[in-house]
Amino acid sequence: MKRDMLEACVFATVLCGFFGIILKRNLVMKIISMDVMSTGVIAYYVLIASRNGLFTPILSNANRGNYADPVPQAVILTAIVIGFSIQALMLVGVMKLARDNPTLETHEIERNNAP
Repeated sequence: MKRDMLEACVFATVLCGFFGIILKRNLVMKIISMDVMSTGVIAYYVLIASRNGLFTPILSNANRGNYADPVPQAVILTAIVIGFSIQALMLVGVMKLARDNPTLETHEIERNNAP
């Protein structure tokens, strides 16, 4: 029951980000929506990888039993770093675009730059 509720929340987060990308016209809002969607996807991956009875692979003298696989954790950390760098690159692109256009609205930019 609790896991189903978490999956529903994560799925709602992904949908909020997806519809934000489609429906928002401001470029900064699109980037923020992409971040929300990325966060939802990462949370879903973490939710799937989590299981009861597994411990984090940290060295200690205590024998705790089964350890969780550290590879998904490393993949998620890599995804977070790559997502952050992509957002930074997109924000730099938006800043350069803002120099030439007085607005960040996509339809205004398309109208101003149409041949």
